[in-house]
Amino acid sequence: MCHAVSSAPEGRIEVRTSVGSYPVRIGRGSLAELPKLLARHCPAHAYALIADAGVWGLHGARVRAVCSGLDQPLTIHTFKPGEQSKNRTEWSRLTDSLLATGLGRDGCVIALGGGVAGDLAGFVAATYMRGIPVVQVPTSLVAMVDASVGGKTGVDVAAGKNLVGAFHPPRFVLADPDLSVTLPRRERSQGLAEAIKHGAILDPAYFGWIERRAEDLLGGDPHATGALVMRSVELKAHVVGEDEREAGMRQILNFGHTLGHALEAESEFRLPHGSAVAIGMVLEAQLGERLGVTERGISGRIAEVLDRAELPTRAPGRPDPETVLKLLSRDKKARSGISRYVLLARIGRVDRRHGWSWELTRPIIEEFLASVFPGPA
Repeated sequence: MCHAVSSAPEGRIEVRTSVGSYPVRIGRGSLAELPKLLARHCPAHAYALIADAGVWGLHGARVRAVCSGLDQPLTIHTFKPGEQSKNRTEWSRLTDSLLATGLGRDGCVIALGGGVAGDLAGFVAATYMRGIPVVQVPTSLVAMVDASVGGKTGVDVAAGKNLVGAFHPPRFVLADPDLSVTLPRRERSQGLAEAIKHGAILDPAYFGWIERRAEDLLGGDPHATGALVMRSVELKAHVVGEDEREAGMRQILNFGHTLGHALEAESEFRLPHGSAVAIGMVLEAQLGERLGVTERGISGRIAEVLDRAELPTRAPGRPDPETVLKLLSRDKKARSGISRYVLLARIGRVDRRHGWSWELTRPIIEEFLASVFPGPA
């Protein structure tokens, strides 16, 4: 799917689902369109906005001002920032909070924030009174380019990441790059991991563009950020439209995530998601090279781009291979305890000789982990 990055980084992209489609509105200043979009795509008796408390502190006044034009009541429900809040305890607390306000089945949840807010609020909406609509308003780069699109919702549990959840597509996504201006540089870096993944699996031209524009993107250049969001959403919308529930092509979006999620959980979520995916991409490219599937040098090429994006390419400390193996066997993509891996043929192309992903047995992975995570000397 090689494609030039848009020179007019704003517009509307439709994401197809089994029950229809939903729009992703991308554009600077588009937050002002929220009341109009709600009236058109998600009319409700009342709205419940769920937000990361830190995000609400930054953007709450502006969101309240925008929503002052709503004819329906709006209640605000916040949670403590961080991946540690994406759990069943917070899901239960937020659900009880919505019940306490009297929100009915004719209500709608608005998810405001990064990937954690989107996943958590989306899961609340998916399960509240057997499911009510949700609208995604991402504020982080990772949520804009990836997490808000595709309909996956859920929470983490002790056994691993995202093991409890539901597919619950939003009524629409509103991605305003201006909401990302408050992000620190390190958070912009985290968001670039998923965009680099999109280029690595589908679009070598986009992969190279991210490398060339890395400094602009890290610095928050609004034009570059808008172009990044537009192209990543185009790529993900194409994949999700072909395979909504990960039975086929959508598996390629898991490149870097099988090992990345295991490392993230092994660190007890101290390792940020973007960093975990970055390390996972390098490792899974190395694994592909070792198996003779991936062209030699691809892992190094990915590491070069990640370096430009100020993302790690090696796991910090010394992860315990046995713990990582246990987490891999519980991964939601595993079948009969055998984990699955997306392996590249080259940049922009996934190897499909064994379908969209490869089942690799424990001995193969055990040997690989022993080589990349050696024990103490």
